[in-house]
Amino acid sequence: MDISNLVDRDFPTVGPDTRVSKLQGMFQETGTKAIVVVDDDEYLGLVTLRQMNVTHRDPDAKARGVLWHPAKVDVDEDVRRVARLILASRSEVLPVFDGDDLYGTVSTDRVLEAVQEFLGVLTVEDVYTDALVTVGREATFGEALNTFRENGITHLPVAEGDDVVGVVSLYDILDFTTREVSKPSGGSSGGFDVSSGDAAPGFRSAGGMGDRAGEIERMLDLPVVDVMSAPVATALPNEGLDHAVERMFEEGVSSLIVLQEDAPAGIVTKTDVLESLTWTGESRLPVQITNVNLLDDISREEVVKMVEGFADKYGGLTILEANVYLHEHDEKLRGTPLIMARIRLFTDKGHFVGTGEGYGASHALHLARNIVERQLLEGKTHDETKKPPSDPDEYWSKVFGWWLTAPPRRR
Repeated sequence: MDISNLVDRDFPTVGPDTRVSKLQGMFQETGTKAIVVVDDDEYLGLVTLRQMNVTHRDPDAKARGVLWHPAKVDVDEDVRRVARLILASRSEVLPVFDGDDLYGTVSTDRVLEAVQEFLGVLTVEDVYTDALVTVGREATFGEALNTFRENGITHLPVAEGDDVVGVVSLYDILDFTTREVSKPSGGSSGGFDVSSGDAAPGFRSAGGMGDRAGEIERMLDLPVVDVMSAPVATALPNEGLDHAVERMFEEGVSSLIVLQEDAPAGIVTKTDVLESLTWTGESRLPVQITNVNLLDDISREEVVKMVEGFADKYGGLTILEANVYLHEHDEKLRGTPLIMARIRLFTDKGHFVGTGEGYGASHALHLARNIVERQLLEGKTHDETKKPPSDPDEYWSKVFGWWLTAPPRRR
């Protein structure tokens, strides 16, 4: 199944010199999750709602300074690969191209809407996260933000005793604090990143004297019950995943609390559902190698082991897709050609790319590997992510049987 029928052709665009204050107004007025930035019809990047809410921005800053560059996809791209790239890019919206021309955008919700009818072959139990992290009603914004960060999650059930009375998301808190602190009334150009607690240069604070540290501290002491969603939308473990996704859309939520014997047992999110679309039935990670004939002094099997080694070495990393590109230059050293190697990983922690040049494929690949490893070390986290089931072959035949009979990709 390709995404040609899932593309939103009606998307807002702005020029690179558009002010952030106008972007904020467009998000509020249109309800869009992403705005495309173009310069004389040339695509430059996206500005996403999540970006705008994570860090306070100077209202006079320009769109070119807040650009986001998620992965680009083709209009006839397979839905499963789009799901992988959405997760790897950490963006709810991706730009879609038809050749070299911007064609539209595709979002998480559009992907889930398209596959919803096929998800009945799965149950909530197949994908939900059973390690439920909660906070109490008395928890503050600051405590919730620390819990989000420490556990690598974006949704927190709010518990009262053994009952879940609401759910608060990272977006709920960031949206509230950003709107409050961004209320204009003059002030300094200092700022504050609510999600990390650090100073955020370029934001004009609303206080008349200095930054708004006091105001931020006051808001971080507010209780999460002020912004939590209630009552709680729920699901049962044996419920069809298609029904669970339908309920998310109906309730306007991105997560459901999973109940077992009337007690909260876990949580299922749109991200969990999207991740299930990326699982494969292959026992080994599929590694795409372009110009495999250039592997003169290293075997394909050794390259695959090299890529698999990233996941083995950096615990908690899930590689969604791996691409290796090789290119031969004219230059040679004692008959060995100069090779450029690029390793590109799409993971649940983001997108990592390493490029190296050396005489022979092995030398070039090891240099590229070293660069990727440095990137992983610098951005290494210990977030846990839900892994595919123990029997992926059985899962594959169950959930993707319909894919085999879907219409072929448009050429």
